[in-house]
Amino acid sequence: MRDLKYLAALTIPLSAIISLYFKGVWSYFTPVYTFVLIPLLEIVFPEDLHNLNQEEKTNKKNNPLFDWMLYLNLPIVYALIAVYLVSLNSASLELFETIGLMLSLGIVLGANGINVGHELGHRQKSPERILGKILLLPSFYMHFYIEHNFGHHANAATREDPATARLNQTVYSFWFTSVFRQYASAWRLQLQLLKKQSLPFLSIKNDMFWYLILQAAYLLVLYFFFGAKAIPFAIGAGIVGFLLLETVNYIEHYGLLRQKLPSGRYERVREVHSWNSNHIIGRIVLYELTRHSDHHYKSSKKYQLLDCHEQSPQMPFGYPTSMVMSFFPPLWFKTMNPRIPDAMKEA
Repeated sequence: MRDLKYLAALTIPLSAIISLYFKGVWSYFTPVYTFVLIPLLEIVFPEDLHNLNQEEKTNKKNNPLFDWMLYLNLPIVYALIAVYLVSLNSASLELFETIGLMLSLGIVLGANGINVGHELGHRQKSPERILGKILLLPSFYMHFYIEHNFGHHANAATREDPATARLNQTVYSFWFTSVFRQYASAWRLQLQLLKKQSLPFLSIKNDMFWYLILQAAYLLVLYFFFGAKAIPFAIGAGIVGFLLLETVNYIEHYGLLRQKLPSGRYERVREVHSWNSNHIIGRIVLYELTRHSDHHYKSSKKYQLLDCHEQSPQMPFGYPTSMVMSFFPPLWFKTMNPRIPDAMKEA
């Protein structure tokens, strides 16, 4: 039964159903649940530093339950999109309700869409990677697959990495730099991949083209079935979804930098180059994303197997609470800057 704890991640789409059902001020229940109630629960519940032994890892690695808990997010995310858009057309909504519902759906797209898509995007099996890309689609962030897997994991904790926030950079500045630099980086990486295979720019294997086509087709389908009102709502929810991701990116490596070696190359990525959190609530609602140090240590490792490393820099709170704290830069800097090793500040 303990393995079912990750079903807690589905409380976020459940909160979105509550927002849609009651409407009015309840339209904002998902943002309140995500950024107020979950952080409060994180503070109440203790940290869990336990790592699995080898026998436990073997059993959990081969247990399909953990995979199906991820796959379940796909129908839930797309069903919610459909239900929200039907309600947009059938109900007479005030502007504040529409905004609240857009934020609520966007949070689901980030937490249960992009986050799960990220996990599946690291899998070895092609069908799972395809499922991951489908979950990135509603947030218009399919390029994340290329940039994250081929760019971020090679360049994390360096100035060359768009997804590594610099010391004293605010989350709001980071949103702009990371979004645009990651997209440009994805195109550069795609061109490099084509060049390695001696393929032309206009190749069927140019995934970045396919992402543009699929995302445009997604909007056309929404227009066909739900009308013109669906387009700005879906785009707004998608933006909320990828800004949620970028806020997570912001806290994952904030201020941490790898040393440059005499050869001009960077030292290898180690456990000290990502912020770790063992706060149990954040761990289970984000499918262990908060054990980010071990994820970078071995990116193909499934979420249920991730370890806590003693040498990893520890966040004082869980990821959800830290995200809220990042929205207040003076508080964030005061809390996090003293925790950054001096050597990294000078890197």
